Amino acid sequence: MSNPKIPESPVTPEPDESFGSMLSQFERSHALRKAEATREGTVVSVSPDSVVIDIGFKTEGLLPLSELQNDSKRPEPGDRLQVTIKGRDPEGYYELTRSKAARPSDWAALEQAFQAKTTIVGTVTGVVKGGLSVDVGVRAFMPASRSGARDAAEMEKLVEQEIRCRIIKLDAAEEDVVVDRRIVAEGEEQTVKDRRYSELKEGDTVSGTVRRLADYGAFVDIGSVDALLHVGDISWSRINKPADVLAVDQQIEVKVLKVDLEKRRLSVGMKQLQPHPWDSVPGKYTIGERVRGRVTRVTDFGAFVELEPGVEGLIHVSEMSWVKKVRKPSDLVKADETVEAVVLGVNAGERRMSLGLKQALGDPWADAAEKFPVGSVVEGPVTSIAKFGAFVQVVEGLEGMIHVSDLSAEKRINHPQDMLRVGQSVKAQVLELDREKRKLKLGMKQLVPTGIDEYVAERREGDVVTGRVIDVSGGSAKVELGEGIQAACRISAETKQESAARNQSGGAKADLASLGSMLQARWKGGTVAESAEPQEVRAGQVRSFRITKLDRPPNQIEVELV
Repeated sequence: MSNPKIPESPVTPEPDESFGSMLSQFERSHALRKAEATREGTVVSVSPDSVVIDIGFKTEGLLPLSELQNDSKRPEPGDRLQVTIKGRDPEGYYELTRSKAARPSDWAALEQAFQAKTTIVGTVTGVVKGGLSVDVGVRAFMPASRSGARDAAEMEKLVEQEIRCRIIKLDAAEEDVVVDRRIVAEGEEQTVKDRRYSELKEGDTVSGTVRRLADYGAFVDIGSVDALLHVGDISWSRINKPADVLAVDQQIEVKVLKVDLEKRRLSVGMKQLQPHPWDSVPGKYTIGERVRGRVTRVTDFGAFVELEPGVEGLIHVSEMSWVKKVRKPSDLVKADETVEAVVLGVNAGERRMSLGLKQALGDPWADAAEKFPVGSVVEGPVTSIAKFGAFVQVVEGLEGMIHVSDLSAEKRINHPQDMLRVGQSVKAQVLELDREKRKLKLGMKQLVPTGIDEYVAERREGDVVTGRVIDVSGGSAKVELGEGIQAACRISAETKQESAARNQSGGAKADLASLGSMLQARWKGGTVAESAEPQEVRAGQVRSFRITKLDRPPNQIEVELV
């Protein structure tokens, strides 16, 4: 890039002008141009890596901030600085310097600069094989790898440019000089980075540009240095990949989270610039409230549900189903699925919330006693089979157990699977219900017709039947009406007194008469012959009774003496 256009006096030789006068005029012109190149400028603005200075031309100049590292204070807009114009960058800005670097005038100066490793000024004169030719008072060679140019096109742009470099090889006898521009640029860049690291403090809010995206985060340029924006610090809501919310070259605001000067590492965050969602949780979610959310993660012990960005609750595996013990939460819920749950607990201090999936369905045991009273018949599929019995789903969230001994009245069942299979729909009778223990006992054999079922089906209250007294206790007697069919009979005090009086006048004959009648009567439903005199009620008697109460079910019978 050519040097800035600086006004200079025109040199127009006259025909009779001598060579001496021409040389004198050229030297005066060169001195004037050199004076014009060193100017005083006004600071316009300060960026993280450079200072923009108004040097009186149409275009402003850029002075690297690294050249001011030894100044007592950072420059501010309005400050006046003495600068030297080096050239112009590709964007048209003047490149400025305050460096004391000079162009060596002889071999002694070159030797001194080489030994002291100081920075010198040179001019690129052309592109040669393997690098560039540089005028540093003598002809020097700069390898392409040490030019700082990325390709041949950038090397071509350096021709006729004044550069800052360092002598890395010097052989006066062979007149061999090798210079390095890259080492100076890297040193200046490192100086700028060191200054930037020292300026940054944890808690600072800075602007940056996204330079690169990875699965674990994004690298952000915050002014000469890169900082890591971890995926977990992008948003309060859970993000799978930074690319889902960020793009390369995107301008963002971040907060400095950590500065590691030794390792030269910076950590920044975006979500830290926003209020924490948990700050409003205590007054927003109450225990017992029904909520909806998206399942973000499913683990072995439960599932995490996002109710809003940054606020998650845990549905523990034990709070997923009323019916059965859930072994794998993934059997019931999947990631990204929307579910309804009930808030079971909120701990704002630890930022934890407990949710219940089964509670959102309602507790089926709450009114189970009213819906399924003892003796009622239920129907449902077999959900599982164990050695001791089978489990049947009565309704969603409520299971009953049929013990192996209650499966069949006709034969002995060794294992429930001999009679049932999972998924089979069965009918059973409610035998016992314990709401507190959440236990429901069912039976299938109780629904199979028995002798008492037939007996009760054939009779009505008021029917007179025959039965045998099998036990008398206090004011009641137990009467056998048939095989396995029993009834209760109340005996009043008057009946006892009459029976006792009549027994004194001839009870023995009555017993014989009763026995004869019993032999002649049918066992079920038959009648006995009327005896001449009433008898005292006692075990072993066969008597006539009238049915006073007939409950079906549970097939309870009450009778009275006739």
